[in-house]
Amino acid sequence: ASDYHMADINGDYGSFDLVMIDDPLMPQYMEGGILYNLTAAGYIDDTDFLDKSLALGKDPYALGPTYALPFTGNVQLLFYNDELVDDSADMSTWQGVLAASKTISSQGKKGYVIRGQSGNPVVSDFLPLLWSFGGDIFDSNGNVVIDSKEAAAALSFYLALRDTGANMDRDSLVRALQNGDAAFALGWPSWFITGDGASAACTRIPSRNISTAVDVATGEIGNWMLGVTANTTQPELAVELLIYLTSREVQMDALEAGGIPTRESVFTDPSVVKKYPYFEAIHAGIINSRPRPRTVKWARIEELLGDELALCVDGDKDVAQALRDASEAIEELMQE
Repeated sequence: ASDYHMADINGDYGSFDLVMIDDPLMPQYMEGGILYNLTAAGYIDDTDFLDKSLALGKDPYALGPTYALPFTGNVQLLFYNDELVDDSADMSTWQGVLAASKTISSQGKKGYVIRGQSGNPVVSDFLPLLWSFGGDIFDSNGNVVIDSKEAAAALSFYLALRDTGANMDRDSLVRALQNGDAAFALGWPSWFITGDGASAACTRIPSRNISTAVDVATGEIGNWMLGVTANTTQPELAVELLIYLTSREVQMDALEAGGIPTRESVFTDPSVVKKYPYFEAIHAGIINSRPRPRTVKWARIEELLGDELALCVDGDKDVAQALRDASEAIEELMQE
């Protein structure tokens, strides 16, 4: 879709007035000049939007002018089967999750289930652990730092979690939690939650490895954004429609269809909290979230890193070799 929009933007008059964007693609849309600068047009940020959601539509990320508004909220969460997981389980740290997973595994059930398939599955499954262990793919200066002692500790821990359960694709993972065959897994709300309710319990992803560590943002955010096209023929009307479609009114109506809000006032509305109690975890998850690296090369980075992580999960490379090879491949890509 982004290729089509980038081609369409070359004309003086575009075919569309609004465009919906998966937030990791924001850098590509910005580089392509597709989006209308809302701030320059007089738009003032609505403080009812969650900060982490609003930041996704700014360029540079979180600091620059606003080019898109958060339409639908989404964030990775830790899902669990509450019939298998004891109330005493510590889900505030990864060590607590591992301990509970080992206990459940010893009882003949799968503890923690991973998605270790190459590409997006294993990368999105691993990133929260990487971040919680203090690692990252890039440092603040854009240097590749995936081959680090923090990343090695996180990947070793990821394998230890797998050893309490299994490596499954998404559909198998969802069924395992729903059926009581497995206790824990990371996932997205749409896998388990609809307007009719939730098929698994959930909480925010642990923000630290051990209780004495410093809290860090660990949930991978994935909002759907709405922006006005730069070559719209009716910019004022398009902005008006954008503001309406991302309004509290529309978000309240969308709840019945399984919509996830991006507004504080919707998440904290007493009627919403009563009807959708799991929104408390989603709200906390978004507050505890962080975006994937903001680069036009993210899709390729995800592929390269995912290939190496999957080889490690499958036992074809050890932790050190997988991270070293991933670092070299990403370094080469970034220099192109």
